[in-house]
Amino acid sequence: MSTSLTPEHRFSSEQLGEVEARVLFPEPRPNAREVKFVTLFRDEPLNLELGGQISPVRVAYSSYGKLNDAKDNAVLVCHALTGSSSVRSWWGDALGEGLMLDTATDFIVCANVLGGCYGSSGPASLNAVTNRNWGPEFPQVTIGDMIRVQVALLEKLGITRLKFAIGGSMGGMQVLELLRSQPQSVAAGVVIGAPPRHSAWALALYHLSRAAIERDPDFRAGRYGRQPGGLALAREIATLSYRSPASFELTQSRNQSPTDPLKTAMQTYLEYQGEKLLERFDANSYLTISKALDRFDVTPAQLAQITQPLLCVGISSDVLYLPHEIEEIANTAPNAHYWQLESPHGHDAFLLETRRLEARVQAFLGSHALES
Repeated sequence: MSTSLTPEHRFSSEQLGEVEARVLFPEPRPNAREVKFVTLFRDEPLNLELGGQISPVRVAYSSYGKLNDAKDNAVLVCHALTGSSSVRSWWGDALGEGLMLDTATDFIVCANVLGGCYGSSGPASLNAVTNRNWGPEFPQVTIGDMIRVQVALLEKLGITRLKFAIGGSMGGMQVLELLRSQPQSVAAGVVIGAPPRHSAWALALYHLSRAAIERDPDFRAGRYGRQPGGLALAREIATLSYRSPASFELTQSRNQSPTDPLKTAMQTYLEYQGEKLLERFDANSYLTISKALDRFDVTPAQLAQITQPLLCVGISSDVLYLPHEIEEIANTAPNAHYWQLESPHGHDAFLLETRRLEARVQAFLGSHALES
C-alpha cells in the first residue's frame, strides 16, 4: 500500500534543517517535456562487449544551455542507477546560471543509459526483430557499452570533445569509463561517490536487491504484466546503503510513524521509497543495470593511464562505496585529486549537500581553467 506523507510529517522534517528534510523525499519523476530522442546505430549495429548486437539504438537525452559556435562548451552529466536524462528532476539544485552545471556558459547534456527505462533502448522497449518488448531477452550490457552510446550521441550533436564530464554513483563510474576508454572525448572529469570496482560488500547488497525481484512470484521470469512488488523491496534494501545510521537517526530515530500508528517512522519511510520506485521504474531495467555495475572494473594499471585532470569525491558516511575506494582512484591516476564531502547522510549526500559539493567542483574547474 502506498504511504502518503502527512503535513505533520513534513513539518517535523523541516524542523531538522533543509538537507535533513530533503532526505525524506525521493527524487521526483523526470520532466518528459525536457526529453529529446535520437536513433543511432541504424546502419551499423552496436556490438556489445559481452557479445550480441543491438540495432537500432534509441537514446533519450536532455540538454540545457546553448552549444556555442566552436562546440567546445559541452558538459556531460551521467546519471545513477534509477536516474534519468532529466537532470532538473534529480539534481536541480546544481543546474542553472552560475551553478555547478552552469547553463549560462555551458551546454549540459545527459542521456538515459542503454538498458534504462526512461526512453533509451532497454528491456521495456520494443525489439524490432520480435515486435514485442525485449523483457528478459534484452542482452547484458556493460558500463562501456553505455558510454559508447553516449559518445555516439555527442558525435550526432556535433560534439567531439567535452569540457568535462561529471556524475555520482553509477554516474561516476560512467565518467571513469569515459576517461579510460575515450580519452580523446573529454578534457576532465568529476567522479563522485564511485569506486573503480564493486567490493564484496557492494556485490552482496546488489545481489540481495536483485533476489528480491527475481524471487517474487509476480516476476514471472521477467515476463510480468505489472511491475512486481519485489522491485519495491529491492529499493528498500538499497536505501539502507544509500543512507547511513546517522542519517536515519536524524530523520527517523525510533519515532512512531505519522501515517500508521502500528509502525515506526523508519518502516513507513522505507515503504514510501519502495512504492515510489515501483511507480516509476522497470524491474528488468533494474536487473540489467545493476549487473553492469557488478561487472565494472577499472584496474590500477588502467587508472594509471588516465591523465586528464580528475576530481574524486568521497563521502565520509558512505556505507555503499567507502571513501577509501574512491581515494584509490586519486592515489593512482597521475592528475587526480581527492576531496571528502563530510556529511551524515551517506551515499546520497551528493544529491543533498549540493552547495558544498558545488563550491569544491567549481574550485577544481577554475584551478584547471578547463577548455575542451
